[in-house]
Amino acid sequence: MGKNQSSPATFILLAFGNLLELRILFFILFLVIYALSIFGNLLIVLLVVFNQHLHTPMYFFLLNLACLETCYTSTILPRMLGSFITGDRSISIMGCITQYYFFGFWAATECYLLAMMSFDRFLAICKPLHYTSIMNARLCIQLTVTSWISGLLTNTIITSFLVQLTFCGSNEIDDFFCDVYPVANLSCSNTYLVNLATFILAFMGTGPPFLLTLASYVSIIFTVLRIKSKAAQQKAFATCSSHLIVVTVFYGSLVFVYVIPQTETLKELHKTFSFFYTILTPMFNPLIYSLRNREVKEALSKSFRKFRNRVS
Repeated sequence: MGKNQSSPATFILLAFGNLLELRILFFILFLVIYALSIFGNLLIVLLVVFNQHLHTPMYFFLLNLACLETCYTSTILPRMLGSFITGDRSISIMGCITQYYFFGFWAATECYLLAMMSFDRFLAICKPLHYTSIMNARLCIQLTVTSWISGLLTNTIITSFLVQLTFCGSNEIDDFFCDVYPVANLSCSNTYLVNLATFILAFMGTGPPFLLTLASYVSIIFTVLRIKSKAAQQKAFATCSSHLIVVTVFYGSLVFVYVIPQTETLKELHKTFSFFYTILTPMFNPLIYSLRNREVKEALSKSFRKFRNRVS
């Protein structure tokens, strides 16, 4: 990464800079959000690992999702919480790019993983007789590894362009974390390649996975409509609608932030939508995908009874 005499040593993350008098309130709010996110996702990890009857493809994917969200929310919130306490909003240039690299890697991986999860649910509900023969352990591992590798390659390409930029002049990032567009906007180099790579790879990483997810749930809904039991229909629709809301918010936010061109008018909206997929979805996903499931509730109850018996 090139430098000159006017190159800044650090960036300043403005985040909620015009509301500094509320930073203690923000600290409490985001600490609660972070605690709920970590607790919910780690609880899913522990339940799946230590309960034999949850060793199924669906919960294998959920285990990976929980690990992803624990990691990528931890690349943003701890540093944000620290800045609320100390008032120090600076971050080194390499630290900023490193934060983006790991966050982008895990977020991109989640895009692909959500599509794999929807495909799994499609097979389970629409092709139940063939489900166990198709969704075997080997395929589960292949789909998961594909998701992780795709996320890694996607963000490695983008970051490789980002690290070549030279920064000079302003060092203020009008965001709460180091994202590719706000960082690139501070460069005095030509940012055409990094912007083009981000647009193309973001489109490829959100468009096809979202369409696959949508197609899977549409097929699931038509299958559910053929169920004669109204109670079973309502239960299935409640689950499908919750999942669709989560993935629509997640994919929609990513499209708005990375695919729709940035303008001064949309800058605040970009920050708002970034908040949805970086902060809120890791908190809600454990509830939506797992903690509402009967199997997870039973595993949680069983684990609690075991713990209580050991203590007593």
